[in-house]
Amino acid sequence: MLPSLYISHGSPMLALEPGESGPALKALADSLPHPKAILVVSAHWESNQLLLSGNPHPETWHDFYGFPPPLYAVQYPAPGAPQLAEEIAGLLTEAGFPAGVDPERPFDHGTWVPLTLMYPEADIPVVQLSLPSRLGPAFQTRIGRALASLRERDILLIGSGSITHNLGELDWRAGPDVVTPWAEEFRDWMVKRLEADDEAALHDYRSLAPHAARNHPRDEHLLPLYFARGAGNRFGLVHSGFTLGALGMDIYRFD
Repeated sequence: MLPSLYISHGSPMLALEPGESGPALKALADSLPHPKAILVVSAHWESNQLLLSGNPHPETWHDFYGFPPPLYAVQYPAPGAPQLAEEIAGLLTEAGFPAGVDPERPFDHGTWVPLTLMYPEADIPVVQLSLPSRLGPAFQTRIGRALASLRERDILLIGSGSITHNLGELDWRAGPDVVTPWAEEFRDWMVKRLEADDEAALHDYRSLAPHAARNHPRDEHLLPLYFARGAGNRFGLVHSGFTLGALGMDIYRFD
């Protein structure tokens, strides 16, 4: 059975400059059974209600600005899966989480950037599930649990965000060996709580974790972690590291 994954997708430039994350993502993908479909909760699709992407041919949305022109030429032409989107919306609704389908939604970079490195052939159908970020960690845990059975059908469940995410305090000149202490302390606390399966502490991370608000001024990039954890069981650290001083690049799996 496939695990659920939490992927720190970093800067959009990861698609062109994969660093250590690229080989880690490709090795992870190669080690898994080939998915029949992929469901992604991305930090870059916030919403008031739960929505599934139902576009049969999603465009590759370059939802950022100020990057080199070659990045805007990157395409990820994976098909959508409208029927699967409708089915997942039904599963959520039956579980007490009303959900709809957006027939126009493109792939945001939280989806296509990591998938270009994991499954570059772009031949696996992909559906996105939106993130009602104002509802917090516990809600995402419940959504993950409501959809955990999809793993038994060889559907890969991915939460895509970043274990730390304070863009205002990144050092764009920092080398790969520079790690900001407050970011590392937060990441280490999260990993210890995940290893201990301490759900209460994880849900209350903003009060308990060191430098929580500094690492996540808003928590939309951490919330996909709770979806992945809710959908899986045993925590595993696949890859850890930082870029730009304080942007965590960790990858986790939940078997």
